[in-house]
Amino acid sequence: MDIERDEHPIAEARANLSELLASVRLLRRVSFLTSRGKPQAAIVPAELGEAVLAVGGPDAAVELLRKAAGE
Repeated sequence: MDIERDEHPIAEARANLSELLASVRLLRRVSFLTSRGKPQAAIVPAELGEAVLAVGGPDAAVELLRKAAGE
């Protein structure tokens, strides 16, 4: 499965926040916020954010995903 990377400069995201949030919610996409072309944060569907918290937070979620991916 090829998943397109969705990136938005922070200033653009700020100006279009409603549309960006609708895209994340309705299309179930992960949108990365960038500064000078480098990812700084991500906006994710609420269910994913809740799942991250349920497993112990971002660090625990990353560790679980890395193990699942065989890294």
